[in-house]
Amino acid sequence: MFEELRKAIDECSSIVFFGGAGVSTESGVPDFRSADGLYNQHDERFAMFQPEYVLSHDCMMNHPEVYFTFHREKIDTRHAKPNAAHKYLAALEKAGKLKAVVTQNVDGLHQKAGNTVVYEIHGTVSRLYCLKCGKEYPEDFLFEAPGPVPTCECGGMVRPDVTLFGEALPEKAVRGAIEAISTADMLIIGGTSLKVYPAASYINFFRGKYLVAINKEDLNLTSNASTIVIHENIGEVFAEVARQQGIQL
Repeated sequence: MFEELRKAIDECSSIVFFGGAGVSTESGVPDFRSADGLYNQHDERFAMFQPEYVLSHDCMMNHPEVYFTFHREKIDTRHAKPNAAHKYLAALEKAGKLKAVVTQNVDGLHQKAGNTVVYEIHGTVSRLYCLKCGKEYPEDFLFEAPGPVPTCECGGMVRPDVTLFGEALPEKAVRGAIEAISTADMLIIGGTSLKVYPAASYINFFRGKYLVAINKEDLNLTSNASTIVIHENIGEVFAEVARQQGIQL
């Protein structure tokens, strides 16, 4: 399968990667829905709330101290480093083959690895802004601000630029993602269960030649494209393909 994937990548000139939490777990960033994911980590302080509520717009507005406590303790990705998957995708972009990364992740690791065309359809934790005046703040501000809720100098709440439950996805990122997927000759889907909508529906815009799925569990894919399915860790897969291509990660 690795050889088949390598040959298909070598053939294509317009590749798009669509990824989820499984891309970053190898960098130590926890996912949400696995057995060890954030939704299944028992913590008495948050026991009275459903996990989806803690990461919702309603929680941020009605119980901001709960949301920001959870974020500071569970979603601190400042020290995470790109793994082989991120590095390989950056190498593909540098080679002119990868046209875009469409990610459901909010950790910014694709940009840290070197990718420049990244559509963050769930936003990012690396950008903060004030709800009252719009002033932008660096990510560190959330962790260094005094008190349970980060507050702007104008008095407004400072929040991460992420898409919480109950909020619309960022239109610009969604438009870019759909356009990139619809014009690609290869779509690589990696590290995602395709259970989060509407994001998962964007792969239906693909009309290219090769559809690749790199995920530990089966994905229910229907496509007229040539399909390559690999049930392995995505970092290990890309590291092997890079080795075959003589790419140093």
